[in-house]
This record gives sequence, C-alpha cells and structure tokens, in this order.
Amino acid sequence: MTAARPVRALVVDDSATMRAIVAHSLSQDAGIEVVGTADGPHSAREMIKSLNPDVITLDIEMPGMNGLEFLDKIMRLRPMPVVMLSTLTGRGAEATIRALELGAFDCFEKPTQAVRNGLGEELAELVKAAAKSRVRPRHVASPAAQPAAYTPRADAMIAIGASTGGVETLIELLRGFPANCPPTVIVQHMPETYVPTFAARLDRLSAPTVSVARTGAPLEAGQIYVAPGGSHHLEIGGGTVRRCRLVADEKMSGHRPSVDRLFLSVARWAGASAVGAILTGMGADGALGLKTMKERGAMTIGQDEESCVVYGMPAAAKQMGAVTVQLPLSRVAARLLSECRA
Repeated sequence: MTAARPVRALVVDDSATMRAIVAHSLSQDAGIEVVGTADGPHSAREMIKSLNPDVITLDIEMPGMNGLEFLDKIMRLRPMPVVMLSTLTGRGAEATIRALELGAFDCFEKPTQAVRNGLGEELAELVKAAAKSRVRPRHVASPAAQPAAYTPRADAMIAIGASTGGVETLIELLRGFPANCPPTVIVQHMPETYVPTFAARLDRLSAPTVSVARTGAPLEAGQIYVAPGGSHHLEIGGGTVRRCRLVADEKMSGHRPSVDRLFLSVARWAGASAVGAILTGMGADGALGLKTMKERGAMTIGQDEESCVVYGMPAAAKQMGAVTVQLPLSRVAARLLSECRA
C-alpha cells in the first residue's frame, strides 16, 4: 500500500522570523512538506504557479497588498485552501472575520515561538485538515430571496450549529431570513474575541437583529443570538417565555460553546416545536444533541457534503441517524422557515 504523500505547504509572511517559526512548526509533522516561504503576495503568486502547493498559510497584515486583498484574488482566480495567521485583538477580529467570509479555511493565532503550548502541532493539524477541505470559488453573493408575508408560528424556534467554514455559510444562510424570522440560536466554534465582531457582521448583512447571546434574553421573532463562547455554553431555558442561558461548565464534545449542549437544551424545552440544522465543520459536535431533538419530534436538517467546506459534523449526525433531511446550503434557509411557518 502506497503511503499518502505529504501535504505541500507554502508559508507567506512579511516577517522573516515568523516565516521561520511557522515553517519550522509545520516541518515537525511528517505529513507536511514546506515547499517554500514567501515574503509577500508578489513572490507568493510566482511560487503558487511554480510549486503548486496544497495549502497556503497567509499573514493577514502585510505591507503593500495585504493578506485580505491577496486572499480575495486567490479565491476568485485560483481557489485553494488558505489558513490565515492573525492576532487575537479587536483589530485582528475584524480582519479575521472578513478573511473567513472571503473563503479562508480557518484562522490561527500567530505563534510567538516555534513551539508554544502545542501550537505547532495544532497548526499542523489545521493545515492537514485544510488540504482535505472542499474549496468553493469566491463569488459575490446576490441578495437572497426572502419569503413574502412570512409569519412564524408562535412556538417555533430554530437552533443552528456550525464550525469550520461556518462564517461564510452562516452569512449566506441568514441572508435568506426575513426581518421577523423565528427566534434563532447559533453556536459557531470560534474564539470568544471574534464573536462580537462576527455577530455585528451578521447583523449588518441580515434583515433580522443579530446579537451576542446574554443570559435572560427572550427568544422572540426577528431575534438571532450567537453563543459568546469562552467559559460559557449557550442553552435555552423554559418558562412562560423561552430565554437564553449562559452556563459556565466544562467542555462538551471537545468544545465550549458546544453545539450538543445547545441542541440538548432545545430538545428539552422546545421539543417538536423546534427545528435544528447542523452545518459545515470538523468533528462530531452536535450529532448527539440533534439526534435527541429528532427523538423529541423536532425536524432536523443536515447540510449536504457537496456544499460543505468540511463534511464532518453533518456526516457524524447523519451516520448517527440524527438527520431527517439533508440539503444543499442554498435550500436550508427556505426549509427552516417553511417548517416554522404559521
């Protein structure tokens, strides 16, 4: 049996020190071959042509043409997996969310030395996962058609889970939601620092109001809540009015916030009146919770393999028998709304 060839990686950063750190970190993994390093977009463009790498690691902030401009050109002209290196700062969050919207596979915190707290191994695993991902050509999305005269059922609600590839996926999905959409709760795996920027971005691009979830926020039509992450899970609570609850607890299914944790609470408090959707992402978070929702009578939707950046979480849910229907992303919003229509 022939061994799989190593993933061919190109490292792009204007800092010679950072190029060396990233290249060294990746080279420690036998499954990765660093085929070259470039100090900016111009040299990177020539290396992409001559070396044909499988994955690029790209610095967001570079002089001249910055990483975002270069990423936009890559995704339009020669789509390929790109892992962005960014800083966990407010300014870095804006750029990071934009990079993910443009089609970057994922973003990774810039390492400050060759190996720090296992970051080298984490980056290597991310690069190898990126090499297996499905890259969609970058295109300018046209405004999604929204249902005319839409009215949700009084008891309806939507719960959504996503991970890798979820930023551009959720932007596309929520463009199809009307201003009075059913109350919606979302877990998107990302660093807590990025969530406020992401929620604000969704709010600007969507007709409903999108905000970061807070304890006690009522689930009402036209409101979409994104889990803040960090030290808390997002759940919903029962009572006269369903509300968001932030719960400080251990990770579940390897994550905090966990899609499973959200879906299990929705199964308990909303039952058959809820609709759940599991979207693109690595791993299996959400499968158990979605199955529990289905067992309580909820309609459950899985994004299909063709439209996923990473067909991991939807695949795990489908294999577990948690998915009622599997749909391409272009049809998910309409089906969610249809299931919740008065």
